[in-house]
Amino acid sequence: MKKILKAIGRFMKRPVAIGGAGIFAIVGIAVGVVGYIGFHTALEMTTSTEFCISCHTMRDNNFEEYKTTIHYTNPVGVRAGCPDCHVPKAGWPLYKAKILAARDVWGELTGSIDTREKFEQERLRLAKIVWADMKANDSAQCRSCHSFEAMDFEHQKPNAAKMMQKAMKDGDTCIDCHKGIAHHLPDMASGYKSLFKNIAAAAPDNRSADTLYAMSTTKLFAEKPEGDGGRAAGNILPLTEVHVVERNGDWMKVRIDGWMQEGMERVLVKEMGRRLFLATVTQEMAEKAKVLETKTDPDTDLNWKEGEITVWTRIDDFTSEKTALAGYGEEMYSAACGACHSAPAPDHFLANQWMGIVKDMKGNTALSKEEVRYLQNYLQLHAKDMPKQS
Repeated sequence: MKKILKAIGRFMKRPVAIGGAGIFAIVGIAVGVVGYIGFHTALEMTTSTEFCISCHTMRDNNFEEYKTTIHYTNPVGVRAGCPDCHVPKAGWPLYKAKILAARDVWGELTGSIDTREKFEQERLRLAKIVWADMKANDSAQCRSCHSFEAMDFEHQKPNAAKMMQKAMKDGDTCIDCHKGIAHHLPDMASGYKSLFKNIAAAAPDNRSADTLYAMSTTKLFAEKPEGDGGRAAGNILPLTEVHVVERNGDWMKVRIDGWMQEGMERVLVKEMGRRLFLATVTQEMAEKAKVLETKTDPDTDLNWKEGEITVWTRIDDFTSEKTALAGYGEEMYSAACGACHSAPAPDHFLANQWMGIVKDMKGNTALSKEEVRYLQNYLQLHAKDMPKQS
């Protein structure tokens, strides 16, 4: 080791060596300084509203609608530009955002959203990316200007103050309630409607299983009807599980397992005491139900019959894709109930509580009667007091 150190010492004492090492160090420092300055200059140049709208896809779509919002023009004269909302202030989040922004540049070069029509088709997907980022960072960009601690709730509208204080208490983040604050909201229904179309299109290939699930409300019959059908004996509700007993062309004979409250046997529910409707039937059909056992609900002292009914129904409205149906319900819930406020997890409430909640809130949505029925069953299936769905 001593010999090595002496050799290095002799080498460094040579005039040429000193000059070479010095020049190398000076050049290295210069390159580093220039690179550092150039890198941060590029960051600054690309972190501006002017740079963002230099691409016509941003200028002609997002920017024009942003100009109509309070973040562009307001009584106090404070303007939030593109970077204020979409670019983290420093550190790795900033560099990550710049790297991911290459997707936008690529989209501009390839013309993937270069027309209004293309942009609208992709709006929901793009919005979900931004919402997910803001949810993950607790709306950090929003909080650079806004904070619960600085809010004077007395000077807010009563309903706004109530919602803000609830959000603060529950730990919600800004984007939970303020989607569409600076840009038009996407067609929230397009996501779940597209999912349902895909499920329906694939259904003919997913009906060979012995256990199927109802995609929508469908009629049931005591006997296989002739032709297109006859007088129905009731309805099978969305997401109801059926067990195939027999197949005959477009029809199938199925068994539905569930519970019936004593005195209300025309309604079959998923679990004792839980008002998750599987099927509704005529009195005549109810009398044909097979009762397996009778129990008393300890919470209500009501008597319940566990049993099964065997009925005929058309196969068209069924699929074995349980996971896809759950995904459809989840997307519908997010779109209908998560655009204006933070939507609680389905297992936050009891199954029977969801009935009242959906009834109270359905008027605030654009859901059809059938979609409301589907959503309610989805939420009840995943409620706090229901068996975990596999």
